[in-house]
Amino acid sequence: MTDTTAGAARPAAETTTFAIILAISLCHLLNDVMQSLLTAIYPILKDGYHLDFWQIGLLTLVFQVTASLLQPAIGLYTDKRPMPRSLPFGMASTMLGLFLLAFGTSFTLLLAGAALIGIGSAVFHPEASRVARMASGGRYGLAQSLFQVGGNFGQAIGPLLAAFIVVPRGQTSIAWFSLVALTGMVILWRVGTWYGRTSAARAGRPAASRTLPLPRRQVTTALVVLTLLVFTKNIYTASISSYYTFYLIDRFGLDVEHSQLMLFLFLGAMALGTVLGGPIGDRFGSKTVIWFSILGVLPFTLMLPYADLFWSGVLSFIIGVVLASAFPAIVVFAQELVPGRVGMIAGIFFGFAFGMGGIAAAVLGVLADRYGIAYVYQICSYLPFLGLLTIFLPSRRGLRAA
Repeated sequence: MTDTTAGAARPAAETTTFAIILAISLCHLLNDVMQSLLTAIYPILKDGYHLDFWQIGLLTLVFQVTASLLQPAIGLYTDKRPMPRSLPFGMASTMLGLFLLAFGTSFTLLLAGAALIGIGSAVFHPEASRVARMASGGRYGLAQSLFQVGGNFGQAIGPLLAAFIVVPRGQTSIAWFSLVALTGMVILWRVGTWYGRTSAARAGRPAASRTLPLPRRQVTTALVVLTLLVFTKNIYTASISSYYTFYLIDRFGLDVEHSQLMLFLFLGAMALGTVLGGPIGDRFGSKTVIWFSILGVLPFTLMLPYADLFWSGVLSFIIGVVLASAFPAIVVFAQELVPGRVGMIAGIFFGFAFGMGGIAAAVLGVLADRYGIAYVYQICSYLPFLGLLTIFLPSRRGLRAA
């Protein structure tokens, strides 16, 4: 059956609910705008609190590891007991974290603020990913792309807001973003109402099969490979989001505002790559997109440490587009490997893998203190070689046949 025929054969109840997908994507944008403020204000915090690079890495570590420890557990729990009303409470945790970042008077309070933002991320992502899949009507790649691109745009807008609002007005201006959190809480309350009503309407249906489509060992190997690929992607992304502004300031003498604009270029490119990755994965298969994304970015990462300012901008844009295109495909691939465990899979890939990226950010900070920030990008440029692990993933034909 072709994709067109399959789409025509879907019952009305399974059509794509774009209003819900766009609402959850908007909330993903708002959520990640607030989260990206943490990394965007690193230059301000470094100067204001006289932080070393290892302390900058520790802030990233606390945020991402807090999220990573909780997300898989929350996803596993909500696979059995969905929690439609948990979404606005996750946004509230992020709002409290922002207040600590705005008014914290010590490095310890900054760490506490980063932890609360991580808790907000842990609550939001597994349930929001489940909502996107519920509303997809079978177009899983498209739904994941639209959901994730909201987060990518949020991460891209954060540095701009930091450059034009926080930098001129100071650290306390972060508190104004609590209004963003309140807006998200209102929208998520409405989404939770739809989520609860839809779950109740589907309660009478037979439970989704949790039978693995392939032998357990093959599924385990594939999940480990996918996790390593996301880990690779997140290490490189962490090197950009946490240290790219410092790299540009150190190498090219840019001021904070212009370095934030360069960071916005990279994060905006990631948003574009996320939009393209899901539909292409629906059309040509997730494995094809993963091959192209993780391994195809290698020539550009190898060139970046040796480029001038203009070509650094061009290369960072290409890297962002190509690297980000894989993530929707990876999530959908993993959900097909382990059916009926949407929350757990979302928790692993939004949580655990991002937490490992946080650990990598802390290690990169230590290397930057010892060997210089340029050295970090030289060693990170070789990370996409791990894209060769894609060869161990099952083929699209084999997975569909199973």
